[in-house]
Amino acid sequence: MRPLLPTLAAALAIGLGAASIASGSGGPGGGGAGLGGGTTTTTPSTSTGTTTTTTTGTTPSPPSAATAKANRALDGSLNLGMRQAGRYSGAYVVDLTANRTVYSKNANTSRLPASVEKLFTTTTILKRFGPGAMLTTSVLGAGTQSDGTFTGTLYLRGGGDPTFGSSSFDSANYGTGATIQELVSALQASTGITALNGNVVADETMFDSDRGTPATGNQPSIDTEGELSALAFNRGWANSIGTVYFKHPAVQAGQQLVSALKAAGIQVPRKVKVTAGRTPQNAVTLASVHSPPMATLVSLTNTPSDNFFAEMLVKDLGARFGSGGTTAAGAAIVRAQMAQSFAIHPQLNDGSGLSRSDFTTPVQVVTLLRGMVSNAQFTSSLAVAGETGTLQHEMRGTYAQGRCRGKTGTLHDVSNVVGYCRAKDGHTLAFALMMNGIIPDYAHPIQNRMTVALAKYGG
Repeated sequence: MRPLLPTLAAALAIGLGAASIASGSGGPGGGGAGLGGGTTTTTPSTSTGTTTTTTTGTTPSPPSAATAKANRALDGSLNLGMRQAGRYSGAYVVDLTANRTVYSKNANTSRLPASVEKLFTTTTILKRFGPGAMLTTSVLGAGTQSDGTFTGTLYLRGGGDPTFGSSSFDSANYGTGATIQELVSALQASTGITALNGNVVADETMFDSDRGTPATGNQPSIDTEGELSALAFNRGWANSIGTVYFKHPAVQAGQQLVSALKAAGIQVPRKVKVTAGRTPQNAVTLASVHSPPMATLVSLTNTPSDNFFAEMLVKDLGARFGSGGTTAAGAAIVRAQMAQSFAIHPQLNDGSGLSRSDFTTPVQVVTLLRGMVSNAQFTSSLAVAGETGTLQHEMRGTYAQGRCRGKTGTLHDVSNVVGYCRAKDGHTLAFALMMNGIIPDYAHPIQNRMTVALAKYGG
């Protein structure tokens, strides 16, 4: 899903302006008509086997002769791609500017979303937390301080921040993040501490102790791209490439705090004890460090398709808005948000789409895309064709480069791409191309040709 970690510059690269997507502008004829609620009228096509659907709410104008010709050309390109993709595939395309569905094939049949599911997770993050919210990692104390020496216990309490780690790790992998060095500097500034006479307790109790997801038997796995913990440090990686994980990630984070204290010149007992535990209610907050805003975390999730970020964020949803910091609680919040905001009901039991119990339809995906088209934090989080993230090496040098952005979803037998294209006439198209039962390397050229056809659409 994600061959390597992005820099922030790559993750946040715009390429295709979010404002032009939201407004439907970017060329002649761009107007950006919003889609309200309404009904749909479906007409089967006997010649192609496809379906043409008109979405009502604001009344769409009937297609002109030129539009009908453009539709036939698009149908030809997309029908060819769907035949090549095989029977376990579906597609749905809506012209958001004209308020018209221009293509539909098996669009209401459920498919494995793979990482397309991250759109459900990150949309819920933006709606529940808000784009400016942050996650907090804190040092608390239970004890006394005299002449710069703190006597007692320091508690390192995790807040479910996927970026928490060392400054070198965050800089290399994200270009941003909450670091242990910043936390120790804040501790020094707020307390004037020069020595610790006591121990350290690492508190990861905001989340449960499952290190993986339902797809990994809740155990650590390289598929999750990190080890889940409310106090994960450097993603829980025990080596530089993320193939080995620490048995006790919270204790490892606590040990990193001790090392950072020493590096900052704070005296620490030679055999300081570091254990995992819960912060007592009488502990006092001494210093905190905050994650990047949720809008940035969403970009760091969607652009490179980061499974670890998605699974951490879904547990954050469960901890803040649900029954607890579990994958199941977070997934329940996502399902509820999809029903509330878009009246769609995807089936999901994780945050990243690794599970083969996750299902959604092209219509459901496009419904979400239609509802989020004016949300700049959402649209700018998507990879840009030929330029950034998981689409960086797709459609380079084609008409779609810089004009389309989207989210990919890949398992060993699944290849999906969904998103937005700024068409040749300036209209904004929302699309979902979902291919199951297919080898991804075979699917990518098919999807690329179909997406280029969308970008060239002049309806």
